[in-house]
Amino acid sequence: MLETPPPQDGARVAPADASAIDPARRRRDAWYAIWTRSRHEQVVREQLERKGLEAFLPTVTRWSRWKDRKKQVDWPLFPGYCFARFEPGERLPVLKCTGVVNIVSFDGEPAPIPDHEIDAIRRLVESDLLYDPCPFIREGMMVEVVHGPLRGVVGRLVRKGAHARLVLSVDLIGQAVSVEVDAADVKPY
Repeated sequence: MLETPPPQDGARVAPADASAIDPARRRRDAWYAIWTRSRHEQVVREQLERKGLEAFLPTVTRWSRWKDRKKQVDWPLFPGYCFARFEPGERLPVLKCTGVVNIVSFDGEPAPIPDHEIDAIRRLVESDLLYDPCPFIREGMMVEVVHGPLRGVVGRLVRKGAHARLVLSVDLIGQAVSVEVDAADVKPY
């Protein structure tokens, strides 16, 4: 069973000098998602780096507003998560880091993340492209409209793309209607 926590935002690679990691070790190790306590992603990343593990915390820059000022701050791209490369048998040092809740696992064994997925996120955060986190939704899922004239409406997503097709139904009478909405205006229900 998948043991997962809530998502998060941010970007960073560890250690600063990736060549310091033994290439033979890098081939054996896999990437794993580390579930962190709320707002502990940076602390976990720093501890993993101090322990000599390669860590990655993708971030996104956002404006934060306080009563007296506004400032740009790096927020984790996937809130509640940090990524680390290690051997699954050597997970105790990871679990001992302050702020670590658990390692995302299946049936009690850490679930590896394919290198190409981490590499894709790393390439994106290192680019000059604008990006934002978005909910992971698939066709067939129930979604809720969060912006626009249909705000609060729940329906089934039947097509994804720049414009999503949403089906609203009256199940009791077996009737439905479909409408196009902006894909950015829906979230999983």
